[in-house]
Amino acid sequence: MTSEPRLGVTKTYKLFVNGAFVRSESGRSYEVTSSTGDFVANVAQGSRKDLRDAVVAARAAQSRWWDQTAYNRGQVLYRLAEIAESRRRELADHVGLSEGLKGSAARDVVARSIDRLVWYAGWTDKVAQILGSTNPVAGPFFNFSVPTPTGVVGVVAPATSSFEGLVDVVGAPLCVGNAVIAIASETRPTPAVLLSEMAATADVPAGVLNILTGRTDELAGALCAHDDVDAVDLAGVDPEKVGELAAVAADSVKRVLRPFDAEDFPLRRLRAFVETSTVWHTIGQ
Repeated sequence: MTSEPRLGVTKTYKLFVNGAFVRSESGRSYEVTSSTGDFVANVAQGSRKDLRDAVVAARAAQSRWWDQTAYNRGQVLYRLAEIAESRRRELADHVGLSEGLKGSAARDVVARSIDRLVWYAGWTDKVAQILGSTNPVAGPFFNFSVPTPTGVVGVVAPATSSFEGLVDVVGAPLCVGNAVIAIASETRPTPAVLLSEMAATADVPAGVLNILTGRTDELAGALCAHDDVDAVDLAGVDPEKVGELAAVAADSVKRVLRPFDAEDFPLRRLRAFVETSTVWHTIGQ
């Protein structure tokens, strides 16, 4: 006896803004297909208004995220990695569909991505020691250089690396205390949506991580032009358009991280999203 085939449920994924899953204010969505052209899902097509809402949420959340201890931020990122580990098969299925990878190759990508989340979690309470210092001064004072977050960071996820690349561009600014607005890969967004589902249950405070799906050309320009975004990572931008967007970002004096060789990755991406504050303190009587 054979069982009847089940009716497939066509899913429409939403945006993740301020800790909630919301439809695009425009009401738009678009189809996502696999590497072989098969239908995968519908996703919300975020608008400039959705991006502005995400920036407002990130700005309100950033100080609360930074006010947590480095240990607590690390625990939140560890929890995110733990949830990703529990959903690694689902993630591997989506990575495989998105990137045309077969079984073990897709699983390897997910494993590396989870390991990278753990790596960032471990960095939260070490950044101050590596990027900060105690400075010699001519007088009865202590002088410290202390790394502090840039603030609100917008990232454009790599177009081809649907999950591993996303973890890199999101993990670094979160690790050092920034709030993040991430534009997911336009053609391969479903692993990013799964990450947002994990963030919603991993004690990531509302607004600290916001993930938008949609047209990169529409959203990236608005992200770079927004006056309340402090830095942008253009990892997923077409190389021919990086200079143009960097010039747009310069109007509001943003930090801009351009795409670069992965071998130069570890500390450069962390340094890109911190400022250095100098603190003086008298040597007490």
